[in-house]
This record gives sequence, C-alpha cells and structure tokens, in this order.
Amino acid sequence: MKKIILTLAVIFSITVFANAQKFAFIDSEYIMENIPSFNAAQEQLNQLSSQYQKELESMHAEIEQMYQDFQAESVLLSEDMKRKREDVIITKEKEYKTLQRKYFGPNGDLFKKRQGLIKPIQDDIFNAVQEIATDGSYAVIFDKSGDATLFFTNPRYDLSDQVLQKLGYK
Repeated sequence: MKKIILTLAVIFSITVFANAQKFAFIDSEYIMENIPSFNAAQEQLNQLSSQYQKELESMHAEIEQMYQDFQAESVLLSEDMKRKREDVIITKEKEYKTLQRKYFGPNGDLFKKRQGLIKPIQDDIFNAVQEIATDGSYAVIFDKSGDATLFFTNPRYDLSDQVLQKLGYK
C-alpha cells in the first residue's frame, strides 16, 4: 500500500512540476528586421562584400588573361621564359587565394566586420530575452527562425514584440 501511495505521490509531483513549466518562443529574424541598426549594418556588410567580390573578380580576370596570353605565346617562348611566365601566373594565383581567404575566410575581414556590427545587436536581443524569461518565469524560450523546427506555434506565446519593446523599438 505504501508503494502505491509513494508511486502516486511521485507521479503527482512530476505532473505538477511539468505543468508549472512555462514555454514561449521568439522569431529572431522578425526582431532583427525591425531593428534599424541591424538593417544598416546588413547593408554595410553587403556593400563591403560586393567591393571585395569586385576586387577578386578583377584579379581573377587578370590571371585568366595572363594564362591565355601565355597559351598563345608559349610556342614562341624558350623553356626559361616559359618557366618565368608560369611562375608569375602561379604567384598571382597564390596572391588571389590569399586575398580571398583574407576577405572571406573563417577569420577574414568580412567575418570580423560582421562580428563588430551584428554581435552587439545579437547580445542586446539575448539580454532582453533573458530578462523577459527571468521576469516571466519561463523555463524555455525557443527561436522559431533558423534551424529549429517548430511545427506549430501558438501566437499567444510569441514574445518577439515584447523583446522589441524591451529594446525600445516598439
């Protein structure tokens, strides 16, 4: 009899604890789209990326032209001249790859600029969500944008506008 009462007590307490949990979600893409400084930062990053891309395309076209010239003139060149021309082309290709990594690599200029412009905004959003979670006693707040798959979300539990209000944008 004691085992049955103990089992029921444990089940009851687990049920009460599970029901006491509060869950909500946000849409970080929606939040960021409604922050003017994020849109300005995104535009600045797009311009910088475009500038870098144009520079690399110009360099690549120059390498292609050098290679085509080499192909056309190779029958007229001595072995020593061929080697020198090949070395120049190879050096230029290495410079191209180095510049590409410098601009677009994992720790490249564009990544660093993105960190400098976007990370503070993301940190502000995180802090606002954390405050709302603490004030509202939420156990979990999901982000419905990105990789998380939420099949159904009730708009009643969407805290995105509340985050924007906390940040002063609504």
